[in-house]
Amino acid sequence: MISRHSFLRCATAAAVALTVGAPAFAQDTFPSKEIRLIVPWNAGGSNDIAARALADILMKKGVRVIVDNVPGATGSIGMQKVANAPADGYTIGMGTSSTLALMAQGLTPLKSEQFTPIARVTTDPLTLLVPTSSPLGTLDEFVAQVKKNPGKVSVGTPGSNNLNHIFAVMAGRVAGSEVNVIPYTGGAKVVADLAGKQVDSAVLKPGESKAQIDGGLVKPIGVFANERLKVFPDVPTFKEKGYDVFPYGPLVQMAYLVAPAKVPEDVRVKLTKLFREAIQNAEFKAVAAQGGALVDDVTGPALATEIASVEKSLAVVGKQIFVAEKK
Repeated sequence: MISRHSFLRCATAAAVALTVGAPAFAQDTFPSKEIRLIVPWNAGGSNDIAARALADILMKKGVRVIVDNVPGATGSIGMQKVANAPADGYTIGMGTSSTLALMAQGLTPLKSEQFTPIARVTTDPLTLLVPTSSPLGTLDEFVAQVKKNPGKVSVGTPGSNNLNHIFAVMAGRVAGSEVNVIPYTGGAKVVADLAGKQVDSAVLKPGESKAQIDGGLVKPIGVFANERLKVFPDVPTFKEKGYDVFPYGPLVQMAYLVAPAKVPEDVRVKLTKLFREAIQNAEFKAVAAQGGALVDDVTGPALATEIASVEKSLAVVGKQIFVAEKK
């Protein structure tokens, strides 16, 4: 027979042992529940498509990723939720150059140090598009119309004070004139209004407009890059037409994954491994290629360096574009 005192002592010891061992067990089995991936843009845009493709790939490996669209304020609202989430690795977010542009200009309280870089997802060249039936059927015709009608040609962009906005402004400046920039909360809404002829033109990633292009609703007329895109081999670049849209240096539109700051190092390593393998998966690369996006292999500290570099460039360009635009 065991005494009541001995029973209680053994029970207490067992409870302590379980409590002490619980954190180590939880860390060893990360992830032990679903991961919430916040995409700070509307559903249907290129970042959303990429996030859902990664979620599908990871699901096949037994890791459940829930994509949560939290649009608004050029990505700031969703990324603020990431910054404020528990630093346990179960909430991550899709950062972009668009939100970085706001951070670089001090237009959002967000700071890069609020996040732990995980992996770059894609880099995305941007294109200028018009409705298929638009009289502005070529880049030269677009420039001529902007020059003839200062401030009247509308250009839709997902967000404001970001890279899309910068290139929209530059599309006017190469004509020695101005355009009317119309900001939206995401690329899906921009391309819908473009197809419906609610705006004259738009600056979008190929992945945000490919379905409408294939459906004959909109068409790209210019690429904001130094080389033509494989996905649109017949579309000229601004450069080859003699229009300089990089007068202040090169700019890159990229999407990347981050966790909240101070996430445990072992969790960061596991997150990086999981998503790096998914990003480098042939299935994801095929999805990215269909949308004209480029996939490379940048993670952790190297990604942190890249983010800092892009943010620095955007700070310089922002002053040249947006400060001058307000004058």
